[in-house]
Amino acid sequence: MATPDAATEWRRLSELYGWMSDGELLALASKDSELTEVAQEALANEIAQRRLKLEPEVPSEPPSPPRELNPVYDEDRRLVEICTVWSVGDALQVQQLLDRAGIPFFMGSEKATGVDAVTSDFAKGVSVEIMNVGLAWARQALVNYQPANDPEPKRVEEPDEIAIRCPKCHSTEIVFDTLIGEEPRAEKDSPQQFEWTCDACGHRWKDDGIVGGKA
Repeated sequence: MATPDAATEWRRLSELYGWMSDGELLALASKDSELTEVAQEALANEIAQRRLKLEPEVPSEPPSPPRELNPVYDEDRRLVEICTVWSVGDALQVQQLLDRAGIPFFMGSEKATGVDAVTSDFAKGVSVEIMNVGLAWARQALVNYQPANDPEPKRVEEPDEIAIRCPKCHSTEIVFDTLIGEEPRAEKDSPQQFEWTCDACGHRWKDDGIVGGKA
């Protein structure tokens, strides 16, 4: 889980880097080893959003051994899905809301940082992910999100009415003749029964109206 201090610092630095020029960002990136891990992540996101290219550094001394990963920051940087968009229009709406809140996002399997860079098929749904540290702010930013192209729920078709068939030839050409015992006088009286005739084979039978009744 993101600590309150880390989340607050991440937002502060994201806003700060958003006001800096491209040159200032690149100069800062050239000495990112002097920055905290939260600052490095916020700086990297801002550079990625502007699509700036860093000049490769020529090492003047042997590289230092890799730093141990901090599990707290790893959890903060973990990408989580905030929603799925099904059209360019809905994607632009989400982008505008998240940009307005200063929250970096990634769309589709290609991890695009803008709708114009998405190559995934919106008709199949495109996932929108953010870093776990910004989840609470992203949910608040999307409170007024109104998708126009979410897929409609699948309509459940009602089962067709079961046809009555002749118990002898299984034809559905059945004619109802009469109802027997329409008003039984007591519980011990016989239940209501129906008389049927098959137009196909001429067979006549009685049952209680339940499909599969005996002849």
